[in-house]
Amino acid sequence: MNLTTASSASDQPKLNSDIEIARQCKLTPIVEIAEQLKIRADQIEQYGQYKAKLPLSLIDKAKVDQCNLILVSAISPTPAGEGKTTMSVGLTQGLNRIGKQTTVVLREPSLGPVFGIKGGATGGGWSQVLPMEDINLHFTGDFSAIEKAHNLLAALIDNNLQSKKHSLNIDPRTVVWKRVFDMNDRALRDIVVGLGGTGNGVPRETGFDITAASEIMAILCLSDDLVDLKKRLGNIFIGFTRSRQAVYARDLKANGAMAALLKDAIKPNLVQTIEGTPAIIHGGPFANIAQGTNTVIATRMGMTLSDYVVTEAGFGSDLGAEKFFDIKCAGAGLAPKAIVLVATIRALKYHGGADLKELTTPNPEAVRKGLCNLEKHLENTKLYQVEAVVAINQFTSDTDEEIAIVKEHCEKLGFQAVVANIWGEGGAGAVELANSVVQRIESSEKSFEPLYDWALPVKDKINMICQKVYGAADVEYSSKAKKNLRTIKKLGLEGLPICMAKTQKSLSDDPKKIGRPADFEVTVREIEIAAGAGFLIPITGDMMRMPGLPATPASEHIDIDENGEITGLF
Repeated sequence: MNLTTASSASDQPKLNSDIEIARQCKLTPIVEIAEQLKIRADQIEQYGQYKAKLPLSLIDKAKVDQCNLILVSAISPTPAGEGKTTMSVGLTQGLNRIGKQTTVVLREPSLGPVFGIKGGATGGGWSQVLPMEDINLHFTGDFSAIEKAHNLLAALIDNNLQSKKHSLNIDPRTVVWKRVFDMNDRALRDIVVGLGGTGNGVPRETGFDITAASEIMAILCLSDDLVDLKKRLGNIFIGFTRSRQAVYARDLKANGAMAALLKDAIKPNLVQTIEGTPAIIHGGPFANIAQGTNTVIATRMGMTLSDYVVTEAGFGSDLGAEKFFDIKCAGAGLAPKAIVLVATIRALKYHGGADLKELTTPNPEAVRKGLCNLEKHLENTKLYQVEAVVAINQFTSDTDEEIAIVKEHCEKLGFQAVVANIWGEGGAGAVELANSVVQRIESSEKSFEPLYDWALPVKDKINMICQKVYGAADVEYSSKAKKNLRTIKKLGLEGLPICMAKTQKSLSDDPKKIGRPADFEVTVREIEIAAGAGFLIPITGDMMRMPGLPATPASEHIDIDENGEITGLF
């Protein structure tokens, strides 16, 4: 373990931003980070001094099965932020401090949120992954490769519609494959292509999704290796011919070229935490419209090289964690040992009805009222037979009384809640949490179980998620969703798992229903088919797969000076 980079946050001058803290730290050469994992310099592909690609040949299934996999999830997100990535990094640093060889395995940030409203996704304070500017921007080009592979297929589809020699006779009205772009751009949601005359293609309605929602992203994240990747790419469902025959990417002979574009993107990226411990970052699907977890390959890589792996799934237990357990773990044969559920006093106040502007004002009663949300997420952990610990992500505005309320309530429910000051103290602020997690793992007699059997009927699987995980009273299906169910049956895809598209702001499909909603109905308006990724996507509420920018985008605050120093990233 290397703690020379930032041995103690308390020894450092107080800084105002994450990027300033990151800049103060001296990065360890990536070859030395690799050495901590017993990887030779000639086994990595370096991208400069501080980033590298790891070859898939390093993965050892026997070692994977011996590793302790820990998931970091959270209560329902709020505008105040909960800090799952920061907690994942801080916990990893804390585990290393108590002598447990640990690697954090995370997703790559999308440029949409970086330039939109959320900002970067490399953690914060003294619990970051570095180099933060590179990771938050183009990194090693994985997103670009995914985007190009996706849009290659889109171009081949329109080319086949135009072709007379090799036409598959695709009905353009049935084509479901859109294009993707890694930016928030609402103007691209619905477009018409092929205008301008017969030489420019066949006019048809289509649109753009954000790259994080691309099925190519999902495929990359769920593939075992390059061979599996190519097979999954070939299984992508495109639409129907005019004679109602299903058309897949393999029918266009597209999957070989698409896989070639992804030959480097399939390799996980090695970087480091602010304390010089190893970090693997790979893949970047959103959790409200995709599966929200890093790649199977990256997780297996971390589990091969470490005794403990800390990973994170997007948003709350109802989204990222549910998909992590029921899609990723069930499909890849992973058995997580524990889940850390992140909560903040500020978020609990919000779920308790406190005004957003008053979240830093002491309000024990609002904390008590907001505990209902935490309670539901803790109940969800029991569905999977996984040990759970609550991590209270500490802020300076938290009072002892408010923290005591959360701890006492969790204890009554049979869970331990631990305060972690991971932003201000890094790994030192997560030592108590690390010890608690290790103790729960070592004393546990539980064994991970997915929520449902993939072989169940599609509606049964959707209903189980909505009723057991969300707490819904019922599920309603639109006429379009019912038609989609008939198509799924016709294509023989009923045995696929479910990847719900739902708002992250509520346990329900209505973002306005905070806390713990009751007696609500979930409406499934349509079901998309991701046959290559190997799941079905029921879309609920007003979910969109191409976000828009806010009135004041984060990009307005990002700048670069004459020396190449970037400012405004957070």
